[in-house]
Amino acid sequence: MLDKKTDSEIATLKEGGKILSQILRAVAEEVRPGITGLELNQLAEKLIAKAKAKPSFKNYRGFPSALCVSVNQTVVHGIPNKQALREGDIVGLDLGLKYKGLYTDMALTVGVGKISKEAQQLLSVTKKSLEIAISQVGPGKGLEEIGRAIEKFIKPHGYGIVQDLAGHGVGRAVHEDPLIPNYNTGQKLAKMFPGLVLAIEPMIIMGGDHHIAVADNNWSVNSQDGSLTAHFEHTVVVTDDGCVVLTE
Repeated sequence: MLDKKTDSEIATLKEGGKILSQILRAVAEEVRPGITGLELNQLAEKLIAKAKAKPSFKNYRGFPSALCVSVNQTVVHGIPNKQALREGDIVGLDLGLKYKGLYTDMALTVGVGKISKEAQQLLSVTKKSLEIAISQVGPGKGLEEIGRAIEKFIKPHGYGIVQDLAGHGVGRAVHEDPLIPNYNTGQKLAKMFPGLVLAIEPMIIMGGDHHIAVADNNWSVNSQDGSLTAHFEHTVVVTDDGCVVLTE
């Protein structure tokens, strides 16, 4: 069932989204060769506590950390570890925040030191696909417009779009209805309405294949072909005349 958030809830989500964005960007600025995922997670946890908020992923279904750190072929749900990031890696940082009882979600992918032109293009295209997806959000529009727009933009680049994972509703819980596919399923989906809060998150694979495989740790989701991946995410609220990005 699709959930309409109240004006006061949206005001709180806006506050929480701003804090989340500041924290995630501060963490991203620390990404460099030699730093570990564990160190990035420690920084995220410290900043979350300082903001009097809580990490929404830590202990969620048993996930051990506040921050997902997904390196190279890992699309999402990478568990931070002691392995140092290397020059040329790309790393997805995904963070969820619980602030005053409400949840927001955000992700970005950054390069470690100097990265290849191909990797840089993957990041630029994936980030742009999120912007294009957000431009489709508005009252009365079908949710299928989001995935259709992502696929139309991504396809000419020859990349694969992860189909087994999707964006989702968010706000009163970490994950809510609806599911928001990042590709054109060919189906009509529910219509958006003011007060609907969505986490939109294209997940793109450089190699062109959309298949994924879950690692032995039962969390890290990798591209099946081992190629580089990128992930960007914002939390948005549908308004009377379009939408507002809460994690700007």
